Amino acid sequence: MLYKAGLVAMLAGAEAFQAGAPLSMQQTRSVSSSLAQINMAAKQTPHGGKLINLFVADGEKESVISSADVTLEMTDRQSCDLELLNNGGLSPLTGFLNEDAYNSVVETMKLPDGNILGLPIVFDTDDDSITVGKKVLLTYKGTNMGVLTVESKWSPDKPLECLKCYGTATIEHPGVRMVAMERGKYYIGGSIQGLDVPTRDFPCATPAEVREMLPGDADVVAFQCRNPVHRAHYELFTRALDAPNVGDDAVVLVHPTCGPTQEDDIPGEVRHKTYEVLIEETKDTESGKRTKWAYLPYSMHMAGPREAIQHMMIRKNFGCTHFIIGRDMAGSKSSVDGEDFYGAFEAQDFAKANSEELGVVPVPSLNLVCTGDDTDFEYMTADDAKAKGLDVKKLSGTKFRQMLRAGEDIPEWFAFKSVVDVLRAEWK
Repeated sequence: MLYKAGLVAMLAGAEAFQAGAPLSMQQTRSVSSSLAQINMAAKQTPHGGKLINLFVADGEKESVISSADVTLEMTDRQSCDLELLNNGGLSPLTGFLNEDAYNSVVETMKLPDGNILGLPIVFDTDDDSITVGKKVLLTYKGTNMGVLTVESKWSPDKPLECLKCYGTATIEHPGVRMVAMERGKYYIGGSIQGLDVPTRDFPCATPAEVREMLPGDADVVAFQCRNPVHRAHYELFTRALDAPNVGDDAVVLVHPTCGPTQEDDIPGEVRHKTYEVLIEETKDTESGKRTKWAYLPYSMHMAGPREAIQHMMIRKNFGCTHFIIGRDMAGSKSSVDGEDFYGAFEAQDFAKANSEELGVVPVPSLNLVCTGDDTDFEYMTADDAKAKGLDVKKLSGTKFRQMLRAGEDIPEWFAFKSVVDVLRAEWK
C-alpha cells in the first residue's frame, strides 16, 4: 500500500502518560466501580460493545478474599491474563474461558456469543484438589489479584489446541513449548472478582485511562512492539499516520508488551528504560503531539496470524481504530533449523480477512530501507530506493549486538543514541 507523500518528523513522547512515572494504586485499579461511569474519550467501541470492569469495590475485598477455599500463586503469564480480564483489556470476557468457550475459540476463533477471539484465555493448574464450585484466590508476588469461581475443569487436548492456534504441534515453536511444557495438565474456567493490580517494571495504564488520553474525534493507530524502538520502527509508525485509510488528525499509540516473550528477547526492565529515554529525547518534537505511549501487561505467544487478531482486539478495547501489521507479525522460528513458522505476510492477510468483523482497520507496514551515509541519511520504501538506484544501508541484529558489546559506535541511522546508551549499560 502506498502512503501519502511526505516524511513525518521525529518520534515523540507521551503527554498524558509518562513512562517510568508510577501510577497510584487508585489509578491502576481502574478506579474500581466508577469505571463504568467514565465518559470515555476514544470513539472506538469496546469489543462486544461494553468495556468490562471486574474489580470489586474496596469495601467488598475482604469478604471476597475470605470466601476463597484455596490460594494459588500465579505465573507471570497468568498474572498478565488476569490483569487484562480485570481491567477490560480482554472485553467481553468476564473470566477465564469455560470448556465450551475454550473449544469454540480453538476450533472457530469465536466465543459462543459470536464475538471473535484470536487465542483462548485459560487458567491452568496441576492441582487435583480444585473442583467445580470452589473459589480460588489468585495471587502474584504478594498481591491478591482476584478470586476465580470454578465453573468447569477439564484435561485439554493440547496437541489440537496447538495445531489450531499455532499452526503446528512441534515444541520447536515457543508457543507450543509453553502450552506443552509450562502449562498444567488441567484448565479451569469461571468468573472473576477482581481485587488489586501488581507492581510491574512497566506502569500499565488501563483501557479506561488510555482512552481518556486519546482524542475522541480522530483515528488512533496502534503500534505493537516487544523490542526497543530503533529508527526503522520510528519511521514505520510515524509514516502510518499518512496511510490513505487513516484520518488526517490521527494519532499513534505506541503500546509495547511488557509480559513474558521469547527466551532470547531483551528483558522487560531494559526495554522499559529504552522507551523512557526515547520519550524524553523526542517529547518536544512536532510528532510528539501525535504520539501517545502506554504499556500492556501481555504475554506473547508468537502465534503469528492468530495472535495478530488477539493484538487487534485488545487494542480495540484500549480505544484504537487502526492497527499496524508488520512483516511476520508475532512470528517465530524453529529452535532447531531456524525456519520461519509463518509467511512474511500471513498475519497481514489474516488481519485483512477478519478486520471488518473485528472492527479494526489493519495498516500494513511499509518495507522501509535507509539510504545515504552515517550523518546524512533518509528512509524510503525499498521500491523507491531501487527505482532511484540508491544503495541501501544494512546492519544485522547479530552485528548490532557485537558492536554494542565491543563498545563500538552505533550509527544514528540505525538506532537512537539514547536507546543505544541504555542497551550498552544494561544489556549484556
